[in-house]
Parts: sequence; structure tokens; C-alpha cells
Amino acid sequence: MTLALIAGRGDLPPALVARLPKPPLVCALLGFDPAITPDVTFRLEQLGTFLKGLKARGVTQICMAGSIRRPPLSPDLIDADTQPLVPRIMAALDTGDDAALRSVIAIMEEAGFEVIAPHDIAPDLLPPAGVLTRAHPSDRHRADARTGETCIAELGQVDQGQACIVSAGQVMMTEDAEGTDAMIARFRDPATDADRDDNPLFAAASFFGDMVLGAADMISGRKDDAPPAAGGILFKAPKPGQDRRADLPVIGPVTVMRAAEAGLSGIVIEADGVMVLELVAVRQVLDAQGMFLWVRPRGGG
Repeated sequence: MTLALIAGRGDLPPALVARLPKPPLVCALLGFDPAITPDVTFRLEQLGTFLKGLKARGVTQICMAGSIRRPPLSPDLIDADTQPLVPRIMAALDTGDDAALRSVIAIMEEAGFEVIAPHDIAPDLLPPAGVLTRAHPSDRHRADARTGETCIAELGQVDQGQACIVSAGQVMMTEDAEGTDAMIARFRDPATDADRDDNPLFAAASFFGDMVLGAADMISGRKDDAPPAAGGILFKAPKPGQDRRADLPVIGPVTVMRAAEAGLSGIVIEADGVMVLELVAVRQVLDAQGMFLWVRPRGGG
């Protein structure tokens, strides 16, 4: 079987290529350059032609990985092979993240491709359940995790959001379209930005590259009476019922370092629902900071 990897931004596409026994056909949507050199670039207005081209190359499987925001659609660039798909593409662009991806996956499957998930290629990116660090969550953190799970479930009802910060039982903020790292950055002391170039842990984490994670289109602003971020948790999970073949959440060393800088006590991710890049490095940073990583089964704890 021949695999086409539709690569977005971030460190996930290179991590997948490194794990494959033979190089895939790397494809990229125009304007969203991945960290690896694409073999093929395409426009959304020419999706039909792009899929026909994959068929001609003998591609049988497609995997989508990395961050891609919704591109504008230029009617004058739509070609003949894509014209029949336009109503579905337009409808997808007006829906939530998961609904849009489901529409794209359906188009690919109807064209004869098998759509596989990144964790089908690299199952080691899904860490085992349990607390993977020396530090452990307290009863308060476990209660915050339950609040975080409820928050993601509520956001899932409107197909928006995969991460939030919770402290003392309050949801302080959810992801916006800028992603998890940007959400955490809003909680850092302003002096931290000025000092971070001198922070050896941040310098070490930045070696692995900034990650752009899957994100929502809606932000809940920080409440005026919200407690300080110190002692809170980053909670990250897929939307309930989402198609896990695309946009499964990811964390890595940079996200972890930003959480440390924000004064959070730890990170809680849903077991079998969040991929972790550079797990060894993630654990090292967390242990050095006295923070925990809890890979929590849904509904657990």
C-alpha cells in the first residue's frame, strides 16, 4: 500500500515520517508549509484534481497530521474535478472542527482511499494510562480533572475546544484558534517572556520545535474573579464522539515548559485520546519542575 501524508504545521508530521519503514508521499495544503519538504502541494479549490492525482500515483491510504486552519475559498480557482464537491466543501467550512474533518474524510473515502489515524502509524505516541511522573495529582487536582472533562464535553456539544486550564474547580480559559500554547501563554507573568531566553529548561524544550495543536474557534475569557493559575492544571482531551482519525490532540516538550512557566501543577490528558511527542523529554521537564503528568481514562479519578 502507498501512503500519502497530508502534513500540516508542527512536529507531528516529522515524527510520523521518522517511524515509517518507507517514506510516504508528503502533501501539503498551499499556505501551510510543514516542517518537512512536501512532494505535492495543492489548493482546496482543486481537491478533486488532487485526489485524482493521488490515485494516479498508486496511493491507497491517506493520513492527515499537523495543524491546518481553514483556508479561504476562491471561486475563480475551482476546477472541473472539484466543482461537484463545492457544496460539501462550503458546508464543511461553515461547521465545527470535527464536522468539517468528517466531511473531508467522507470525500476521501468516496474517492476510494482508506483514511488512517496518526496513531495507527505510531501507536507509541499514545502513552499508557496512569501517572507517569514522580509527582502525583492531589485530591484537588483530581477534582479539577473532573471539571476539565465536563468542560470539554460541553464544548464538544458545539464542536469546539480540546483543552482548558482549571484551578480550584473553575475553568479559567479554553483554547482559541491559536492553540494550547497560546492559551497557556496568557497566564504567564509578563516578566516570564522577557526572561525565558535565559531559562535553560525552555531552551532545551525549544530544541524540539514549537507545536501548533489542534484548536477551537471559540475562547472563554478569563473571569475577573478567577483564582490565580498557580496550582491549576492543563486538561486536554478529544471532543466526545469526534472522529479520531484526524485532529487528535497532541502535547510535547514546549507545551510542558509553557505550563511550568504559567505555574501549573501538572497536566492531565485523556488516555488513548492525546498523543505525546518526545515522551522521555516531557517526563524529564515535568520531573525537574515537580509537576505531574496524569494519563487519565475518561471518567476516571
